[in-house]
Amino acid sequence: MKPRTKRALAVVLALVALGVASALVLQAFQSNLVFFFSPTQVMANEAPRERSFRVGGLVEEGSIERDTQGLTVRFKVTDTAHAIPVTYTGLLPDLFKEGKGVVAQGKLGSDGVFRADQVLAKHDENYMPPEAAEALKNAANHKEQSTATLAMPPAGTRP
Repeated sequence: MKPRTKRALAVVLALVALGVASALVLQAFQSNLVFFFSPTQVMANEAPRERSFRVGGLVEEGSIERDTQGLTVRFKVTDTAHAIPVTYTGLLPDLFKEGKGVVAQGKLGSDGVFRADQVLAKHDENYMPPEAAEALKNAANHKEQSTATLAMPPAGTRP
């Protein structure tokens, strides 16, 4: 083989190896990618049914139910507009309380219950994950707009 042919073959093999390595890295990245959704987005069927994702908001007041026989806990995550029932088996963070911020990671079941495999609680009085804070803000704005729309008189009438 001529040196020129050997060099061309080496370049082609290097490009193929680089392409395979890139494909493997992208595949690993894609399988570990987890998106965040608010309870309102989950109720609007914007969340994936077959993949793991995160849902966040506040733990609804009065919604925590602990299993007396094990470590299973049931609670609701709300963004003040909608609430999603969540079930989790395991130890909860010390800061997990009603009315406090929480992010749960898991999958949504066909029955509409979010089965979490990880629960994260906010770590101090001032912190909330940016996605959860934005979801709460959007839900509050949506709720205000709905209330304002209901309070408006019909078009063409005088108040």
